[in-house]
Amino acid sequence: MDDKEKKDRAWIEIHLPTIKSNAQVIQSAMKNRCRLMAVVKADAYGHGAVPVAQAMNEIGVEEFAVATIDEGIELRKAGICGSILILGYTDPDRAEELSAYGLCQTIISAPYAKKLQDAGKKLKMELKLDSGMHRQGIGCDNIDEIKEIISFSNLEFCGMFTHLCAADSLHPEDISYTGEQIRRFEEAVRLLRAEGINVPQVHMQSSYGLLNYPELPCDYARIGILLYGSLSSDKDEIRIKPEVEAAMEIKARVTSVREIEEGETAGYGRAFAADKKTRIATVSVGYCDGVPRSLSCGRGQVLLHGKRVPVAGRICMDQMLIDATDVQEVAEGDIVTIVGRDGEEEIRMSELADAAGTIANEMFSRLGRRLKRIYNK
Repeated sequence: MDDKEKKDRAWIEIHLPTIKSNAQVIQSAMKNRCRLMAVVKADAYGHGAVPVAQAMNEIGVEEFAVATIDEGIELRKAGICGSILILGYTDPDRAEELSAYGLCQTIISAPYAKKLQDAGKKLKMELKLDSGMHRQGIGCDNIDEIKEIISFSNLEFCGMFTHLCAADSLHPEDISYTGEQIRRFEEAVRLLRAEGINVPQVHMQSSYGLLNYPELPCDYARIGILLYGSLSSDKDEIRIKPEVEAAMEIKARVTSVREIEEGETAGYGRAFAADKKTRIATVSVGYCDGVPRSLSCGRGQVLLHGKRVPVAGRICMDQMLIDATDVQEVAEGDIVTIVGRDGEEEIRMSELADAAGTIANEMFSRLGRRLKRIYNK
């Protein structure tokens, strides 16, 4: 990565070797027969679906999960090998594309399965069971309905899964609820196998399912946020702590520096008021680039010359102000770290998310497309 690549007003650096390393660390935390299913939906949480999937193929990972058919097609057109599971809804009118690109479609209801069957194409499918999240899927106790779908001649049954909706919590009531979800799902699998039905692959764990329930006997673990070296929130409690590292850094430039006197104001709505002589620096990144406006007025911080400095006033669409009073050497052209490390200091996306009142998953996935991604391979 040369300096010429870093001359934009703002950019994102993605460290693919770190993602590879994270994948290997995560795999070492899994039970012996469990494999990593890399979740690369939402452009791999802003990291770039194709580069991340290519990196996974290079280390032998060949199971992927996406949210939409178009995300799956993008991977296939880029030459990604292995299975690609679509977790969300696909219009049955696109059955021909599902077949042509060898994508595996999640079955979210019995009527939906019938529509795909009637589309007349040979399709790969996995059954989603609703074990208690009540978002999508077929109830775990609807065994006859499940058996009927498995019998459809045009749908190749590739596996069955559920989603643990409170696996990120170690509160006793949530542990109890998760345990009941696990019981319901495992009972459905047992009943089917007892009737001689081959259930090829089963999976329940997402990132937090692995972190808090690593003992589950699954064929896959669907790993998203953890693959990219982050938790959803710094407040989350977890049972195991794999040594993963953040794979993304977000940088921007200082475009101007000025001093304002005590009592003067700055930014939209005059939201920043100086209580002393203050050095204000303008940074060329804003909420259109994925820095939430909710981090305005000191709720967010950035790194400048290895020091934490607060956001001053309201974040704009394309720019923001920071209070650089304590950084004497600040100058136009300096690099500001929004997410990442500078010297001994580090700002994690999960930290920013907590300050913004959301989770890192949302922060990653809402990064602006106009920020250039620079890949360290």
